[in-house]
Parts: sequence; structure tokens; C-alpha cells
Amino acid sequence: MKKILPPEELARDSRFVRLSMEDRFSDRRSPGGGGSTSGRTGPTKLTPDAPQAPDRARALMHGIFVGEIQALEGAGRTCWDFEVGPHFDEVPFALKLDMARQCWDEARHCEISIKLSEWMGTELGEFAESTFLYEAACNPDPVLRLTGVNRALEGLAIDVFNTMREFGQSAGDPVLEFCEDWMLADEVTHVKMGSDWLRRITEKDPDRRERALEFQRVVDKLFSLGGFRGEDDDSPIRLARKFREMAGFTHEEVDEISDLSKQARAEGEARLAQANAS
Repeated sequence: MKKILPPEELARDSRFVRLSMEDRFSDRRSPGGGGSTSGRTGPTKLTPDAPQAPDRARALMHGIFVGEIQALEGAGRTCWDFEVGPHFDEVPFALKLDMARQCWDEARHCEISIKLSEWMGTELGEFAESTFLYEAACNPDPVLRLTGVNRALEGLAIDVFNTMREFGQSAGDPVLEFCEDWMLADEVTHVKMGSDWLRRITEKDPDRRERALEFQRVVDKLFSLGGFRGEDDDSPIRLARKFREMAGFTHEEVDEISDLSKQARAEGEARLAQANAS
């Protein structure tokens, strides 16, 4: 089997529609709102009484589903792509075991997400997929791969699941609330594994740790999606500070992600304003 599988070779059947991240989030049914909403530019908070709330919630649920597929693929590739050993391009066997456990969790999340999508009235393929999550799992350095998948991607999953859990609470949907709460607990574990392994592998190599954290900053800014994820009151996806700290992020690291989200939002709103003016 090929090592370091590129995103364009991911296996999908005819039900899946693949678009770029920009095109996917320009869909007005997306949680970001697709542009101008409620008299302002940029994304708006997802609440049961928000404009197009049902479509936006279903789009987010579909996004969770395809994200779980890519998280499964990312963890699985980490199991396969790297040999066991002490060298730069090798990993401890125990890390592979953790990634295998994560694959099992992600496979279960895929099944739960399919059933939740059906519960919410969504068909597979009704919304598009982009591969930007999996792309974080393509780094040939296992430590950077770990930060991209288990710290950045799975960290985003914590934020998304917590947001959907709260949406289920406010909408009076106990099925959605329970399922998201269950998956959220797994995501905290996945991020904690990444945090622990990052520190263990780079314990005697501070330069490598800093390179990994810098890679994570780049990915986290991309995952903020122009303000889609942040700590502002109207952020569609709220930064889940408490759960991130439970997963091994320091208070300062969460502050940094919050700042990156603000930067991404300011840049996104500037681009949107420029586009609207032209």
C-alpha cells in the first residue's frame, strides 16, 4: 500500500461531491451563512431561531460526518505510514496503538453521524466535502502529523461537537445533545493523546517541538475559517476553552488560538467587504 496518500486519492463513491473549502463555505446553507446575513458581513451564531437554522445545522452535521471520515483516514494513515523505531521518521509502537484506538472511535463516530444526519433529515451527499482536514494529516514528519491531526483537527472537533451539543440543548433535541456529548468525550481523549505524545517525543528536542507548534498555529488559523470558529458571541463555532484545557492545552495556548481566530475573522471580513464593493 502506498505511503503518504495524497488527498485526491481518497476513496469516495458517487454520492460524495468534492469542492474547495472556499466554495463549500460560500454555500448559504452552511453554518457560516455564505456571506452577508442579518445586516452584517461574515458568519453568525448558530441558534434554533437563527435564519436558515435547520439548513445550517444539517450542513454542519454533514460536515461533521465527512470530517469524521477524514479523521479516520488521518489516524489510519499514521498507523500505516510510519515504521516503529526511535528515528526521526519513526514512531513508538504505543503511539500506533493509540492511533488504532482512535480509528475505532472515528469509525463509530461515522456511524453515529450518519444516523444523526438521517435524524435531522439530511441525505449523504446533500452537502459538499472538502479535503482540507485530511490535508493536515499528510505531513511526512510524524510529530507535525500528530499536531495537525490530534491537536488542530481534533481540537476543531471539540469546538464543533460542543457547539452542536449546545444547539441540541437549546433546540430541545435530546438525541442530538446526547450523541454529540458522547462523541465530544472521545475527542477530548484524542486531543489529550496528541498533547501527551507531542511532549513525550520532543522532550529532548525543543526545536522540533517549536516547529510542530508553529505548524499547528498555521493549521489552527486555517481551521478558524475566517471567523467561523472563535470566541465572539456570534461565532458559529465557539472555542470550547474548558474542554480544550481538559485535553492538555494550556490556558496560554487557548488564548493564542482565540487570537488566531480573531485575526482570521478580520482578514475574512476584509476580503468579504472588498468583494462586496467590487
